[in-house]
Amino acid sequence: MARILFMNGGAEGHVNPTVSVVQELVQRGNEVVYFTTENFRERLEKVGAEVRAYDFFRFFEGFMRPDNHMLGRVGGMLEGAEALVPLVLEEAKAKPFDYIVHDSMFGGGRLMAHLLQLPAINSSTSFAQTEAHFQHFVEHLNAAASSGPADQAQADFEQLTAKLRRDYGYVVRSPYEAFFNPEPMTIVYTSRLFQPRGEDFDDSYKFVGPSVSARLQAEPEMPELAGKSVIYISLGTAFNKDIDFYRNCLKAFGGSGNTIVMSVGRETEIESLGDIPDNFIVRPYVPQLEVLQHARLFITHGGMNSTNEGLSHGLPLVLVPQGADQPKVAERVAELGAGVALNKTELTVDLLRNTVNRVLETPSYREAAARVGESLHTGGGARQAADEIVKYISQVKVG
Repeated sequence: MARILFMNGGAEGHVNPTVSVVQELVQRGNEVVYFTTENFRERLEKVGAEVRAYDFFRFFEGFMRPDNHMLGRVGGMLEGAEALVPLVLEEAKAKPFDYIVHDSMFGGGRLMAHLLQLPAINSSTSFAQTEAHFQHFVEHLNAAASSGPADQAQADFEQLTAKLRRDYGYVVRSPYEAFFNPEPMTIVYTSRLFQPRGEDFDDSYKFVGPSVSARLQAEPEMPELAGKSVIYISLGTAFNKDIDFYRNCLKAFGGSGNTIVMSVGRETEIESLGDIPDNFIVRPYVPQLEVLQHARLFITHGGMNSTNEGLSHGLPLVLVPQGADQPKVAERVAELGAGVALNKTELTVDLLRNTVNRVLETPSYREAAARVGESLHTGGGARQAADEIVKYISQVKVG
């Protein structure tokens, strides 16, 4: 069997969809070595991977600078990846790898594949993008930005790519290559229906639907939800510190005929929210998949994993994007009629309450959510992702 190198960043939304894929590959007799941050060691080791942890802040320092132009963020990703080169080369020298699976936004994915001369597979946990899509996006950003920062970012990017060419013989032909690390095959953890402009993607993009990680530890059960009219509220794991949002929810739905389950994250002090209405269950963490089984509607930040899970349960969504790719995800849900997207800066108690009531009372939202959910189910998930990976690698070896 194969020895597989997985490389990923340190974000829940990028690592979690790969956990069950790793489990599938290990169960088929493969050895997986996974480079990521320390936060994910336990869950990956429980499915059989060997974890090589690196410093999150060192790797993402350049990418996370808030004043960075888009090209500056791309450069930051490449700089961070370069810092990992000695670690990866040392690992490969001790025991060679057969192929690499890397996140689409892991800045050094293609670099590592080049250095190790390995077949490579791209893992896209958000919407995929063609080069034409990305170029249009960058042009839009450049039109809105002042010329000074854009020119400097371009100069810095060219200097960095020249260094990579000189030091490693690695040629970066475009910002798209640096940002999305395209490979001959890409695993996309959604459906072609949910993917914006899905018809633009050829058969090298394998839309496998959500890869839901197996629950690896005992989780609190919520039998009290059985038979209730449940609305679930969560801003996910990374963007969950919006106290004003939670307070608006308490005011909007307190005393309603629904049971409201609200997950506020481990860093939010529940006492800071004020009085909790009797029909609310407010906790730092809840077993999301179990709650979704009881819910009528999901109020979410629009993270890709949460959105996929909500739609997979056929739930209409009310989305309040907080950042990252969430506005694009929310926009797509609205386009397909499976929910409504709200601007967090314009959110009021009345707007939130009225929107939820409208979605609950309009059957077309639930019908559209069910249609998208069915497309997600038919993708095959982690098992199909593993099948596609094994099939592709076997073809590369024959070729």
